Amino acid sequence: RMPQVKLIVTGDDFGYCPRRNQGIVDCFLAGAVSNVSLLVNGSAAADAARLAGRYNIPIGLHANLSEGSPVCEVLKTNSSLLNQDGFFHGKMGFRTALSKGLLKMSEVKQELRAQVELFRELTGHLPPHMDGHQHVHVLPEVRHVFAQVLEEYGIEYTRVPIEPGLHKCDWIAPSLMDFYRGVEEDSLNTVDVFTRHGIRWPNIYIGLSTMGKNMSVSNIWSAIDTAIGDFTSKVPSPAHPNPQSRTVTIELMVHPGYPSIPPIGGCGEGPDDFSQSWERLHELQTLIKPELQSHYKTRNIQLCSFKDI
Repeated sequence: RMPQVKLIVTGDDFGYCPRRNQGIVDCFLAGAVSNVSLLVNGSAAADAARLAGRYNIPIGLHANLSEGSPVCEVLKTNSSLLNQDGFFHGKMGFRTALSKGLLKMSEVKQELRAQVELFRELTGHLPPHMDGHQHVHVLPEVRHVFAQVLEEYGIEYTRVPIEPGLHKCDWIAPSLMDFYRGVEEDSLNTVDVFTRHGIRWPNIYIGLSTMGKNMSVSNIWSAIDTAIGDFTSKVPSPAHPNPQSRTVTIELMVHPGYPSIPPIGGCGEGPDDFSQSWERLHELQTLIKPELQSHYKTRNIQLCSFKDI
């Protein structure tokens, strides 16, 4: 018997640009996204916060240390987090600077706190969950600081991007798979740190194998089925199972939106290539397909947000 599944479908990068915001809101109103993650340094962050309030969209923080500009005033000049152009180091640049010991963890903590405070200012409340843009929150050293900030603010939930069955997804380009394997290894090394700080996350994470052009209704189905099979095989079934004891929680990370049109968008440097590509629209169109919604119903999958798990 299929367990009851609570599925959090999180639209990442809310606040990146007005067209991203509109796409995510359209997905939420169609019942295809149940939760959003806000980039507070995004060019349309204030607009995103207003939309979340207007439509009662559950919203958390997408902590960003890799793209655009910091929100902490004192770090906007002369900070280890910035490259020679005065912006964050970028997805791979951040990782390189970290591995060379060039980043000050005190500045990472300062920026993370500033982003939590700005989130509170924009939304009127603390984020119920907080994850990392481009998965920076599970990186060595950063993971400790990230966990401290969550514990300090009483933010209970995060994301740990370990996706069951990922290695079998032969449609993922080798260079991207290398990056994903790195994210997975970092995540496995983060579990103990987050656990020690009392931070929680859903039982299952999905989203790497279904990103952009790789998203399809069948890929989402198969990722969910693989993950549930993997999870239930590891969890001993109680002698007298009741429905509650068989509830599985999953977070599906998605990036829907209407493509950004430069120069509007981004986090200080303008929109990146992925945000301008057709892949965002492809995700949006896939997520709102009626057959995906009906699949959730047949499989006893309930869409929800972090406060519901």
